[in-house]
Amino acid sequence: MREGSLEAPTRHPVDWQSDEYFDESALFQELERVFDICHGCRRCFNLCNAFPTLFDAVDESSSGELDSVPKNAYWDVVDECYLCDMCYMSKCPYVPPHEWNVDFPHLMLRAKAKRFRDEGASVADKLLADTDRVGTLAGIPVVAEIINTVNSSAVGRVVLEKTLGVDRSAPVPTYHRNSARQRLRKDANTASLTADRQSIEPLDGIQGRVVLFTTCYGNRNTPEICEDLVAVFEHNGIAVELAKLERCCGMPKLELGDLDGVARSKEENISELVGWVRDGWDIVAPIPSCVLMFKQELPLLFPDDAAVLDVGNAFFDPFEYLAVLQKGGKFRTDFKNALGKVAYQVPCHLRVQNIGLKTKSILELVPDTSVEAIERCSGHDGTYGVKKRFREASLKIASPVMRRVEQCSADHFVSDCPMAGAQIAGGLEATTAQHPLTLLRRAYGL
Repeated sequence: MREGSLEAPTRHPVDWQSDEYFDESALFQELERVFDICHGCRRCFNLCNAFPTLFDAVDESSSGELDSVPKNAYWDVVDECYLCDMCYMSKCPYVPPHEWNVDFPHLMLRAKAKRFRDEGASVADKLLADTDRVGTLAGIPVVAEIINTVNSSAVGRVVLEKTLGVDRSAPVPTYHRNSARQRLRKDANTASLTADRQSIEPLDGIQGRVVLFTTCYGNRNTPEICEDLVAVFEHNGIAVELAKLERCCGMPKLELGDLDGVARSKEENISELVGWVRDGWDIVAPIPSCVLMFKQELPLLFPDDAAVLDVGNAFFDPFEYLAVLQKGGKFRTDFKNALGKVAYQVPCHLRVQNIGLKTKSILELVPDTSVEAIERCSGHDGTYGVKKRFREASLKIASPVMRRVEQCSADHFVSDCPMAGAQIAGGLEATTAQHPLTLLRRAYGL
């Protein structure tokens, strides 16, 4: 609830296909309007580095007000925003329906889109955002091993820093030649995993059978998480299948401002997924950013596309889905192993889905298990946290989480986002990040 209003926040669609959206004069007029409001409020000073960058620019200007801040400094603020949406969802009292109609993340997206359309992006930024191409390359025999060897060597990390701007100290993922889709596909000629098994009956908004959208990261970098998800869902009587085609959800291109690239990914994914949804299937994905993309970002970008809306309404976070089972008395609690104390970092892209702490609730159903939730940003957020230019700020954002995890002295550290988990664990000694699905599978003894 926002100050001065009893109404829930309203998110307006992104009018990115209009001419005015890319009009430079209109853009800078809106940037100045919103920046002046933010400068007068300063409530979001501790969320990310976009706001300190803005406030420092104002404070160091000749007048101490926005009117003397050079317009090129605006782009520094845009660069620091990684579209986590937390300012909109948790801090800003001026979001619609407030008459000031402030939507900081959507304004930053507009600026990124304007710059991408006018100037494009560097080869390095385009490559980092092209997860489909990188994943396909890593799937070639021997190539994955070469990439992993380069990424794990000191010399390789120096080269990576100089060529792609990836900081040599930042965590980089391992690539698996044997992807999740390859591991889970029962037969090379069919996408079926468990369709031959009886699934539960539909329950309170879910169909009781799911299509697993493995995601780029889950498919190539952490295939074991997808295996954990299937094992847990099968154990709970949920039939699981793979879609026949899967492309990047588009989140990396959204963060780059490449909205045409987002549209291309949308066309391929939605045309495949909508058939499943209309045949009575739900969809789950193990990475919060990808769930958010289908649940919120695509419907706001394509509000008149009925297929996008149908898919968005059928998309679930895995623990959100399991919580529906638990509420309906269908969640299995035949646990064999306690988990002890769990430190749990709640990713931003999960928090902004407004589903509550479903991961915490489900894990605490395991006997002799307690979960301490840490609702702070990891500072990773896609490619931001690995780039040399932003690495220092990224670690500063992550440091409160690192301290909390260290103070917990927990038996396990988990995050729903493997990238956030790696970021936090990388700053702590003797700490390994796990996915909550991995712990849940362990608790079942599967």
